[in-house]
Amino acid sequence: EPLNSMRKTIARRLTEAKQNIPHIYLTVDVELDRLLARRQKYNAANEVKTSVNDFIIRACGLALKHVPKMNVQYHDDGLHFFQHADISMAVSLEGGLITPIIRAADAKTVAEIAAETKDLAARARAGKLKMDEIQGGTFSISNMGMLGIRNFDAVINPPQGAILAVGKGEERIIARNGAPAVATVMTVTLSCDHRAI
Repeated sequence: EPLNSMRKTIARRLTEAKQNIPHIYLTVDVELDRLLARRQKYNAANEVKTSVNDFIIRACGLALKHVPKMNVQYHDDGLHFFQHADISMAVSLEGGLITPIIRAADAKTVAEIAAETKDLAARARAGKLKMDEIQGGTFSISNMGMLGIRNFDAVINPPQGAILAVGKGEERIIARNGAPAVATVMTVTLSCDHRAI
């Protein structure tokens, strides 16, 4: 099967990223029960329905604002830092992947992010995104939890400094106050460009 232009571009960029960026991986398990309860309450009271991913985008936006050294791009002339967290979200397409950007995610509500992610994903699948909607993000999120993937390492989208790989939320037995308990847990792995972070 011949490669289309999207596949060729993806192949070139992924190869360059893995060859040129010293990736370092940081993995944690996150308890989701409070977030899920908050989302359920929020969705019951609002017209715009939110996903767990919308909350993750909002949380990452706030975290990047709180730790501005993480909101970085690596360039040959130096490190570039940004006032806002422009978060690229991976959207799977027939024959490829595209990363539309939620601009200034740190300054938006979950409802605003939910409306924007739905619109961007729909237009991405229809091939109707503009170039400025897919270029220039400062951080990426790749969520494969809906596919049942528990844990993975994502490849950094240069020149961004990091990408967060989000796994499936599932009930797991955890230790709480010295005793076993059940919690909804997801594993997330942050891939960082070790030259910048």
